[in-house]
Amino acid sequence: MLELVIGGARSGKSAYAQQSALEYCKQDSGRKKGDVLYIATATAGDNEMAMRIEQHKLSRPRDWQTIEEPIKLASVLKQHANQSEFIIVDCLTLWLTNLLAVDNEQAQREIALLFSTLPELTPSVIFVSNEVGMGVVPLGEETRQFVDEAGRLHQRLAARCHRVTQMTAGIANRIKDEATD
Repeated sequence: MLELVIGGARSGKSAYAQQSALEYCKQDSGRKKGDVLYIATATAGDNEMAMRIEQHKLSRPRDWQTIEEPIKLASVLKQHANQSEFIIVDCLTLWLTNLLAVDNEQAQREIALLFSTLPELTPSVIFVSNEVGMGVVPLGEETRQFVDEAGRLHQRLAARCHRVTQMTAGIANRIKDEATD
């Protein structure tokens, strides 16, 4: 089952994804919390971001495996898909930021690799991402490109996900549900 969780900054996306993983593990007594893989895409470019990353680390169970990968998301998903029951990718907009900072062509290749990997994923996967396109059109060219790329990424991923959940003020609003439990 693939799920996209989108929302604004501090809307509860990560907490929702983590709670979903914990509930999934409780459904079957044979599963344990350690069956969760957390793929973090953030890089600490400054002290404030380093503190955010540390808070995220402290908020999740210690027995979850964490892999920090800012660029090669599809490779990590392929490599670890058969080793985990549940995967959280947090977050796609930071991943996209990292990609666009490197090279637009590489960004497009990595995005294409992600989409070609989706059909191969057997564990449940939640993709966390920031909804950045609900405000005014940005003035700067790079910012507009980022907002446009994020919007396209979200649309393509939402079309392929079984569930799409929008977080607002800590409240989950399911906007698509084709999942079979």
